[in-house]
Formats: sequence, structure tokens, C-alpha cells
Amino acid sequence: MNIIVCIKQVPGTSNVKVDPVTGVLIRDGVESKMNPYDLFALETALKLKEENGGTVKVITMGPPAAKDVLMEAIYMGADDGVLVSDRRFAGADVLATSRTLSSAITASGNFDLILCGKQTTDGDTAQVGAEIAEYMGLPHFANVKSISVKSDNNITIVSELGATIQTADASLPCICCADADINTPRLPSYKRKCEAKGNEALIKTLSLDDFKDNNPDHYGLSGSPTQVERIFPPDKNTNREFIEGENAGAKVFEILKAKKFI
Repeated sequence: MNIIVCIKQVPGTSNVKVDPVTGVLIRDGVESKMNPYDLFALETALKLKEENGGTVKVITMGPPAAKDVLMEAIYMGADDGVLVSDRRFAGADVLATSRTLSSAITASGNFDLILCGKQTTDGDTAQVGAEIAEYMGLPHFANVKSISVKSDNNITIVSELGATIQTADASLPCICCADADINTPRLPSYKRKCEAKGNEALIKTLSLDDFKDNNPDHYGLSGSPTQVERIFPPDKNTNREFIEGENAGAKVFEILKAKKFI
């Protein structure tokens, strides 16, 4: 099984400023780390490889410094990595990011399964995995808690969807977005770090010129229909109400009407 894992380098702090003109996070001078949810996706891929054979390739989109998270993934057990880096990708929203990653995955060769983290800690949109699936025309599964292989072309996926646990059989290729606590990510191996040190062949760099669709208007800030105006901590509210049974839609309508949302 050949697995591609999408990972991202994110700020190591929540104290990140936004450019008032472009609405893009100012990452210069901010300590970075691998997105925590991506660690769960990577560990899932490594376990599937150990159980079924195959390869694990990690892909990230970012500046040259993002190579660090690719190397961290290789120290953990990934076989190689792809850095998707081009100034023309800068300022991308989730739509342009998804287009970029889907183009990079297509340019990176054959695969059976794509794994992503549930969401990133710098954007928290949880949309990129689903949008990659739409661009590539693949089945998509979110909030994944476990993956098991049934045969060469089929897997069983368990997803936690609020109060419901969904079990589904899927044909490969497909995309799964790993939820937290699907596993316990391993630590990087010092031995692998020593073996990989200085091996430039482990990381391949792709730019816009390597894509089949290399129209710059489809990527980066130019290809982004949305823009961040401001970032603020959301109000925390743990109140929940589950509506079940017949006429659930009508009951929801009455609740929203009573609260004057409609």
C-alpha cells in the first residue's frame, strides 16, 4: 500500500499577527512545529505500512523552511517527502491550498491512500482534506478513528460523527482525515536521523512549473476567493441539544425561531 500523508508546518504559538493588507498570517520569526493532527495521520500511515507493506510519502506546502517538518516525518518512519514551494503559492486560502496540494499529489506518482489531519491549528477550517477529494474526484472520510485493510483494494473506516459512530467499507484510492486520539504518535528515531542526515535525495521540491495546471491565477492569493479580515478567540459554549425522531427539521426550525436566529 502506497500512502501519501499531507502535513503542514504551523506556528508553535497562538500569538500570531495578521497582515492588515493581505489578511495572511505573518509567520516570519515565529517558531514552528508540525501540525498536531498531522502526527495522528502520519502514525496511522506508518502502522498501515508496517502491517501491510508499501511506502509512506509526506507532502507539505510552504516556504523552504517547511522542509524541517518533512525531515521530522522521515525521522519518524516516512520513506521520502515532497516540498511544494513557490512564491506564487503564497497567501493561499483553503481553496487555493487544496488545488495546490491536489496538483502536487497528482505530480508525485501513484498512490493508494491519502491521509490528512482533521484540521490545522493555524486555520482550524477542517476543509482542505474534503476539498482535495473534490479536486481529485475521490471518496472522502472525516473524523476517522481507525482504518483496517480488508483486501488489496478495500479498507474499513470507522469515523466518530458526534453522537454517531459510522463504519464504512471503501475502495481505494480514497482520502481519510484522522481525528485526534486515533493513536499515539511515535517519536522521531535518532538512528533514522543519523542515516538521513545530508541525504538531499529524500526531499523532492515541486513548483508551479511542475503542475499540469500551471496557471498562476489558480493559486496563491490570486486564486483565493476568501480573505481573513481578523482573528479572535471564539466564545466557548458547551451547550448541546440533540433533536431526534420524526419532524426533526420542524423542531430545529422552532428552536432557531425562538432564539431569533431566523
